[in-house]
Amino acid sequence: MINAVIEVLQYGFMRNALMAGVLVSIACGVIGTYVVIKRIVFISGGIAHAAYGGIGMGYFFNFSPVIGAIFFSLASAFGMGMVQRKTRQRADTIIGVMWAIGMAIGIIFIDKSEGYKADLMSYLFGSILTVPSSDLIIMLVLNLIIIVLVGMFYKELQAISFDETFASVENVPVNTIYMILLAMIALTVVMLMRVVGLIMVIALLTIPSAISALFVKDIKKMMVLSSVLGVLFTTSGLFLSYFWNLTSGATIILVSGVAYLLALGLRSMVRMSARDKMESSAVNAA
Repeated sequence: MINAVIEVLQYGFMRNALMAGVLVSIACGVIGTYVVIKRIVFISGGIAHAAYGGIGMGYFFNFSPVIGAIFFSLASAFGMGMVQRKTRQRADTIIGVMWAIGMAIGIIFIDKSEGYKADLMSYLFGSILTVPSSDLIIMLVLNLIIIVLVGMFYKELQAISFDETFASVENVPVNTIYMILLAMIALTVVMLMRVVGLIMVIALLTIPSAISALFVKDIKKMMVLSSVLGVLFTTSGLFLSYFWNLTSGATIILVSGVAYLLALGLRSMVRMSARDKMESSAVNAA
């Protein structure tokens, strides 16, 4: 088995895929923690699907779909954030509408684009095995931007994640920090779309952090554990998909989902064991 893994790693596309998995896992570990704590999974999904509009524009105007996705996802994130903050309408309704508009724009631009779009499905369902070196550079730059922003605004992000009212009392610019958070989610989405696709972005963004939240409460520890779990899921899913000839993105998500269910079961067992010990101690004391 070890020899087979070493043999596989001799291929450049596998090395690129592993590097892409590590880079997206770091971003997911950091940003996914805030998404889970603040419970903004739905708006994250809205940003992810709206990014398809940028992919369509990239095809139509003949520039990199990744660059188009960056700008469109950022615009969608700011639009959803401002509308959510300033309107009295239900936030989920507004996000759902903008989600649909972004997807529709992407589809229409792709319909009007000339030529055969061979790699289109890779943006929807992921294709980690075809990530080029140029995309790795973009991922690395986006990762550095995210890490720098989190480092600069760590205390403010922590404040709005747990209690926006208290953050406002402490003179934290809540709206501005919230927009920065949405911008980082948008950048993370762009990295994830080449690994698991826009359809399944939200799963890899949240599952590692959701598992970490079951066992760890400190934000920094959650980020580290989530990143480690992300690397584990992407690496194991990548190798399973290669050896069993499966779709890589779906395999990575399936591995993550199974791990989450196992974590839930383990946590329940730990709680039951602790409760039994307490009851036993109470009986002995009586």
